[in-house]
Amino acid sequence: MVAQKPLAGWRVLVPRGGKWGDGVAATLRGFGATPVIAPMINFASTDDAPALATALDELQQGLFDWIVITSSTTVDVLVSQRVVIPPTTKVAAVGETTGGALALAGYRVDYVPEADNSARGLVKEWPRAEIDGRVLIPQSDVAEPTLVSGLSDLGLDVQFVAAYRTVGVTVAESVRADVASGRINAILVTSGSVARQIARQLAPLPKGTIVACIGPRTAFDARAAGLAVDLISESRSATSLIDALVEHATEPTDSPEVP
Repeated sequence: MVAQKPLAGWRVLVPRGGKWGDGVAATLRGFGATPVIAPMINFASTDDAPALATALDELQQGLFDWIVITSSTTVDVLVSQRVVIPPTTKVAAVGETTGGALALAGYRVDYVPEADNSARGLVKEWPRAEIDGRVLIPQSDVAEPTLVSGLSDLGLDVQFVAAYRTVGVTVAESVRADVASGRINAILVTSGSVARQIARQLAPLPKGTIVACIGPRTAFDARAAGLAVDLISESRSATSLIDALVEHATEPTDSPEVP
């Protein structure tokens, strides 16, 4: 007899599309789940293109000692602008996923935090021999100030520039109806921006709908948005998030009732 897969019967809302969403959906199917891809955020060009152009020009001139990359979306911006990072500028990635995106785009990675793949982790683990010099941080226009303020407190000369805008995407009425009826067993929360869209578009969530957050910072943002958090992955990776959901599903007393 073939053993039942741990997420058999589960319908899981995946709030991001593109390669990330497709990859997560494929992994969920491997565990027996039915993924429902419903992107709730998208990315648009920055409102201040001249400021971004100036910062990237200074970067390519070698006027920054470090550039800190916090997302694959920022990597896409660098690629689209054909940015060449000079060998004198070190590259830090906030986590392994972002580091992988940089490597795939042909950029080197000099530093990734080992224990905590987050902005807080990067600040906490920042090499104390590297607390002088200028640092460029291109991020979303709604990025939390954690990274900028944290590195500034260490004594670094930090410059933030909005590399792109994060905008909300309205989900289909069918998805909203599925969530309201309880047909969605779990919702993946991948960022504070996603948490706020879930709260705005889908709340109140039915009792029994599992809210699974990618890392402690996202869980904090989700609670701040008014969501009840059920699961928090140990690290900020899709693999860790799905592992947390699988572990929850295999606990006998927590199996969902599938409508």
